[in-house]
Amino acid sequence: MATTGKDGVDKNNKYDRQLRLWGDHGQIALESARVCLVNATATGTEILKNLILPGIGAFTIVDGNKVQGEDVGNNFFLTKDSLGESRAKVATELLAELNPDVTGDFVEDHPENLLQSNPSFFNTFTMVIATNLCERTLLQLSKQLWTNNIPLLVCRCYGFVGYMRLAVREHTVIESHPDSSHEDLRLDRQFDGLVSYCDSLDLDTMNKKDHSHTPWLVILYKYLQVWKQQHSGEAPKNYKEKTQFKELIKQGIRKNEEGVPEDEENFDEAIKSVNTSLVPTRIPGDVQRLFEDSCCKELNSDSKPFWILVRAIHEFVEGEGRGALPLRGTIPDMTADSERYIQLQQVYREQAAQDVTIVTNKVHDLVQTLGRDPGISEQDIKLFCKNAAFLRVVRCRSLDQEYSSATARSQEIESHIADEDSDDEVVFYVLLRAVDKFYEEFNRFPGWYNDQVEPDIPRLKVSLMKVLQEWGLSPTIKDDYIHEICRYGSAELHTVASFLGGAAAQEAIKIITGQFVPINNTYIYNAMKQTSITVEL
Repeated sequence: MATTGKDGVDKNNKYDRQLRLWGDHGQIALESARVCLVNATATGTEILKNLILPGIGAFTIVDGNKVQGEDVGNNFFLTKDSLGESRAKVATELLAELNPDVTGDFVEDHPENLLQSNPSFFNTFTMVIATNLCERTLLQLSKQLWTNNIPLLVCRCYGFVGYMRLAVREHTVIESHPDSSHEDLRLDRQFDGLVSYCDSLDLDTMNKKDHSHTPWLVILYKYLQVWKQQHSGEAPKNYKEKTQFKELIKQGIRKNEEGVPEDEENFDEAIKSVNTSLVPTRIPGDVQRLFEDSCCKELNSDSKPFWILVRAIHEFVEGEGRGALPLRGTIPDMTADSERYIQLQQVYREQAAQDVTIVTNKVHDLVQTLGRDPGISEQDIKLFCKNAAFLRVVRCRSLDQEYSSATARSQEIESHIADEDSDDEVVFYVLLRAVDKFYEEFNRFPGWYNDQVEPDIPRLKVSLMKVLQEWGLSPTIKDDYIHEICRYGSAELHTVASFLGGAAAQEAIKIITGQFVPINNTYIYNAMKQTSITVEL
């Protein structure tokens, strides 16, 4: 049923492209979300823009600053006429014009003041996005959110450097949408419905039309039986055997009166599909690790529905599934007449439905044992079974852990920066940490004033050495990097902010919709080389 937005436009048409990406349920999650942006910087407003356009439910900007000249120069959502006005107010008003379906609000206060006077304020949001915060305030905010299990996305643009850090205790993903995956056809673990249907068709007695329009999946099944009879019940395993198997299928292509092979596209498809369709059915490593996770093994009344479902899937694998996950229940497009394609499709759907029923019963038993409100619908179970091979869990380290010298991942950092030819991006991460150390001492960023660029270079070196000493490291960083950071003077360039705004909004949508796999945990962008890296720090 079509719904109409506040602008009178049909939402199905308005959001058509994104609905194809994350579906109705993803859009509903997006429209139900409340996002808080801390500081309406160029980066912050670019992130919000990319969340407002697809229809985020509501946003609130927390910013106690007034619009200044540098804001107007790099922020498209602030105008010259707004100089001296509340940055939160002006940005909210202009951003809200992008989509009337989205509700915007603002708080004219600095985040450090809110954390002191009303820390629970931040607990009401689905997610908090913080831009260009000093280290002290950032750690206070992260502690508040981490305690209350609210995702925090930290973003920062510093000259030609973009930085993003996700801090979330546990983020579970059902629909991870892998870039590539094999079809779940079970030719190596043939189920009764597939066997009965394929055995009911006889390729040898079919007329010309039916023979050339039999689904290639049936053809593979038929010739697999022939192969097994000739090879002691074993399917083709290696490249040589699969090549021989393809030749066996070729022999099934009919020839005309002149002995020329007919144009049977379905047989060509079968031959092309041999390598991918005969991949053994296995439990993916990521899913196996979920089965071994303590959250799966040790359920309690407070367990998330996700972990109850994982446990039910595990019990299915150990029992009725005989070592396999529930059948996905889908088949690829193929050359075939509609009747037999639909029949084959129905075979897979019916088996998938049977597996869902078994898992559903297990879920009900687990919920009853735990004595809790299930909070799990039949649609949830069906979706979970369909995506059982693609389940993911992301657990980030807290910012406290990252910023503590005792738990800093110094070896990983050293491995990146010790080699002069290694990634510049991690070097910039270290320098940003040194910049924060500099700010703590001088209450300003290095190179903030033009006449301070050269004098600040040795000062930043001292701050850098303090950071490295805290981590127990002694690698040297080229002076060119230090000079570059001082030359930036903490300037926020709109082109870099725009790029990072798109990347950050993408990660926020992943968290909000529970679809696709977000970063874990740090992303650094080098605009000079147009390169980036994701590292776990």
